[in-house]
Amino acid sequence: MKKIFPSAAEALKGVVKDGQLMAVGGFGLCGIPEALIDALRDSGVQNLTVVSNNAGVDGFGLGKLLETRQIKKMIASYVGENKEFERQYIAGELELEFTPQGTLAEKLRAGGAGIPAFFTKTGVGTLVAEGKELRDFDGETYVMERALLPDVSLVKAWRADKSGNLQFRLTARNFNPAVAMAGKLCIVEVEELVEVGEMVPDEVHLPGIYVHRIVLNAHPEKRIEKRTITETAGV
Repeated sequence: MKKIFPSAAEALKGVVKDGQLMAVGGFGLCGIPEALIDALRDSGVQNLTVVSNNAGVDGFGLGKLLETRQIKKMIASYVGENKEFERQYIAGELELEFTPQGTLAEKLRAGGAGIPAFFTKTGVGTLVAEGKELRDFDGETYVMERALLPDVSLVKAWRADKSGNLQFRLTARNFNPAVAMAGKLCIVEVEELVEVGEMVPDEVHLPGIYVHRIVLNAHPEKRIEKRTITETAGV
């Protein structure tokens, strides 16, 4: 099976469609599949439901898809740092399924592991639990959460071999492995591509069986979030 594609646009061709449930890896600005997001924007698909820890920032990452109104609903755990997200949500133009971060990670992990649902105490007694099944275990109340099974997953990894075995770099690993495992079809953007056998087995963080398409992006932008503080007068 051919997994290597010459560009992000070619990797998405024939795969992405209007109305799909898509999962996108990354945490903040770290581990973002930048080239794939740009290609998704350029594809013109509409009415997407996107699962991601956050929605990028204005003008970068998933923020680009918000600007073009290609996302109708976000399933996310952190929605700050994006004024367009805020504007669309307050105006009723964007649906939001707000999900605790650990619950979101487990919903993706469960999807990849073939587990249809699980129970957690997180969210009990809050808006998160509204409309969901509650059950008591050992005197404690838990809420049932359904697993996520995206139609397509977009993932960023550091290195891949031609069979799709992946290696992630440091904190860019974040949500990416769980997103990759959950997707019915997984497309990965990598900075390095090597021959099969060049990666030490212990360096493989995700086996190639989860990966369907690979595109090389050797020079991603890699934005860095920096803390800024207000300077004290006279200092």
